[in-house]
Amino acid sequence: MTENHHTDVSVLGLGAMGGALAGALVKAGLRTTVWNRSAGKADQLVAQGATEAASAAEAVRASRLLITCLFDHDSVHEVLDPLVDDLAGRTLINVTTTKPEQARQLAAWAAEAGISYLDGGIMAVPSMIGQPGAAILYSGSEEVFREHAALLDLWGTSTYYGEDAGLASLYDFALLSSMYVMFAGFMHGAAMLAPAGVPAGRFAKMAAPWLTAMTGELARYAEVIDGGDYTVPGQQSLEFSNLGLFIETSTEQGVSAEPIAMVQRLIQRQVDAGHGAEGFARIIESIKHPAA
Repeated sequence: MTENHHTDVSVLGLGAMGGALAGALVKAGLRTTVWNRSAGKADQLVAQGATEAASAAEAVRASRLLITCLFDHDSVHEVLDPLVDDLAGRTLINVTTTKPEQARQLAAWAAEAGISYLDGGIMAVPSMIGQPGAAILYSGSEEVFREHAALLDLWGTSTYYGEDAGLASLYDFALLSSMYVMFAGFMHGAAMLAPAGVPAGRFAKMAAPWLTAMTGELARYAEVIDGGDYTVPGQQSLEFSNLGLFIETSTEQGVSAEPIAMVQRLIQRQVDAGHGAEGFARIIESIKHPAA
């Protein structure tokens, strides 16, 4: 057990994720104070050894290290702004889901108040906390990250992305955006097959290995994008990537073509601009430069 495992820590916010984070700290033997706006959320943690604070102020005063896992950016300010004097000289690790600019604003607010600040983006569901596969991205104070690294690793693999407090959130949103679009594509495929009597479970068994195999193309696409040359030989052209038949088939199956139609719009904008012979990776230019 490293030295920072002896740190008193307070967790503010005991929703599904906050409760999981606090539970991992209690399980590791840390002196953990917990607080939640609504009553009853702390009962199980208290039974495991946590101390419940009667107020946010009491939770803040109980520890030098504070973890906030609240509903949103506004909630962080609603809870902490009235306590700014008590927060001075303390360390705040905020894992509330916030936009990058909101994370930067919180870092600036903390600096002005004399609070050491680290922002985190959680790449896991609550049941994964403390288990293999959980990962949390951090940015902000490197000193805070290094000092509390062992504690942070109780939750999952911890990676630090720099002093810009908004970077962890930005990576988080970028990764989750990729995930949601992939899931939407799977659900579109399942919807297309449903009228033919194919259950989603059967399709999932086909889709999982196919999509896994296709992730091998990400590095190749990244190399083209970073190089900025969409004419590199070996790429599938935008003209060849026309998804019109996919859209027609969706319509004929009686389902919405929205997920695939979105990709077709990105393709068509580049074709209309005269880049039809260039590679599929060029659709990133449609994304980077939205249509007026």
